[in-house]
Amino acid sequence: MNKKLELTWIGKERKPKLEPRILLEDQSKSYHATKRFTSADIFDNRLIFGDNLLALKALEQEFSGQVKCVFIDPPYNTGSAFTHYEDGLEHSIWLGLMRDRLEIIKKLLSDDGSLWITIDDNEGHYLKVLCDEIFGRGNFVSTVIWQKKYAPKSDSKYFSTSHDFVLVIAKDLTKFNLGRLAKTEKQTGRYTNRDNDPRGPWKASDVLRNEARDYAIFPVKLPSGREVYPPPGTSWRYTKEKFAELISDNRIWFGVDGDARPAYKRFLSEVTDTIPSTTIWTYDEVGHNDESKKEMRALFGGNLFDTPKPERLLERVLTLATRPGDLVLDSFAGSGTTGAVAQKMGRRWIMVELGEHCHTHVIPRLKKVIDGEDKGGITEAVSWEGGGGFRYYRLAPTLIINDCWGNPVVNPEYNAAQLAEALAKLEGFTYAPSETHWWQHGYSSERDFIYVTTQTLSAEQLQALSDEVGPEYSLLVCCSAFRGVTAAKAAERWPSLTLKKIPKMVLARCEWGHDDYSLNVANLPMAQIEETPPAADSENVKKTKSKKIALVNAGQGGLFGENE
Repeated sequence: MNKKLELTWIGKERKPKLEPRILLEDQSKSYHATKRFTSADIFDNRLIFGDNLLALKALEQEFSGQVKCVFIDPPYNTGSAFTHYEDGLEHSIWLGLMRDRLEIIKKLLSDDGSLWITIDDNEGHYLKVLCDEIFGRGNFVSTVIWQKKYAPKSDSKYFSTSHDFVLVIAKDLTKFNLGRLAKTEKQTGRYTNRDNDPRGPWKASDVLRNEARDYAIFPVKLPSGREVYPPPGTSWRYTKEKFAELISDNRIWFGVDGDARPAYKRFLSEVTDTIPSTTIWTYDEVGHNDESKKEMRALFGGNLFDTPKPERLLERVLTLATRPGDLVLDSFAGSGTTGAVAQKMGRRWIMVELGEHCHTHVIPRLKKVIDGEDKGGITEAVSWEGGGGFRYYRLAPTLIINDCWGNPVVNPEYNAAQLAEALAKLEGFTYAPSETHWWQHGYSSERDFIYVTTQTLSAEQLQALSDEVGPEYSLLVCCSAFRGVTAAKAAERWPSLTLKKIPKMVLARCEWGHDDYSLNVANLPMAQIEETPPAADSENVKKTKSKKIALVNAGQGGLFGENE
């Protein structure tokens, strides 16, 4: 009997059957620079308007294994939105909705990619265990502390919260390479050249070892004529011969007057110009909440978001997780900081946002970045002048709706090309209409194709189609109906064709018509209020009307349990 420790919650077993919708570009909202600033300008970035879970599903087929870095700043589950629900259910709802997103994010990440999540104390520890379950505990990299506030809040009841967490998870830790940070002027400023050595600035380093080794205990004669030994319990780091060699090479510093204890001269030119990141990021290094609000005011003239992230924080993440040209994804775009920073740093990006501020603030912000009019944030630090562009997409409406009699039909908002693209995606084909073969709307391999039509095909038409395809290819034919032959007979008569009827072929695939999977609990469906049967007086206080959420599975237990 195999058992594993897992995080469990009410309704965990229920997973949505997501509709993999197509993306429709609105060229009137897409934008690119009117001139090319550099040869490395990136234009094919994507801004997607719509529910982020559906958007992730829409990206899955095309971008699986291609995203180098995912940064998300999900809504923190503060509990304020859950005041009308039974205690404990809010955690279950939040975890379930996050689980659905993380599972797709894992598929989108490249093998050497990584996920970075900002979160607070309220759900951070549960989220870490959830990530362990999805990505594997061995792929957890670290928890970074970001100092988001620079001063205590005087009216705090308990502790004044000064930080958020940044969880860092690798898709595959054995293939993940964490970048390094350039040394600051403060760090390189420790190197000086007190003796005008032609090899340049240097820093004095210890020549002692914290253990006594007989071969490394000997007197060293200083230029002043005095001899010194290593203190008791220690020894020199070098042999007598090596020490003499270092003195001869002017690698040992004896102080200005030649009478100080010896020190090794470590030259700046001989050390790396980068250092590893620590797990504590102070506000002076990566910014704080007030800095990000100032960035918003400079762009839009007001405080538009409660918790925007400063550009310097995203710069740190992308410096460590990516290289120029890598693909970055943010499915909780918010104010658009990730896309703005990625653009300035020469990374490709995809952002998803459902709120109307996608149009009123994110797009105007990105236009300013592209046109070189955004002078704030990291612009000066990375020498950004403008360039590039993005494409704006919205999620297509649901493919299947009910007609006035309650029968499922293809949504009339879809034109022929959109229907072909949607069915190709549902069937696992890449939509790519051929310019030479009218029956090739998409492919799944070099020999397997798909053809979509709303017509009813006769036996004669199917025969002509089979002759056109030939025996060396296979063709999935999606049509409204076919007449003059049964499906079984068709398979025998035309072995290169597979016939499926629209919309019957996809009815059981997805949750059609579900447009909002957002983390706002107000959008979640609720079941009817159920009356509790009369009970003993002592129990009546506890057993009152109970609001039950549709996704709740009463069979689930507590937050932690063992699964056979």
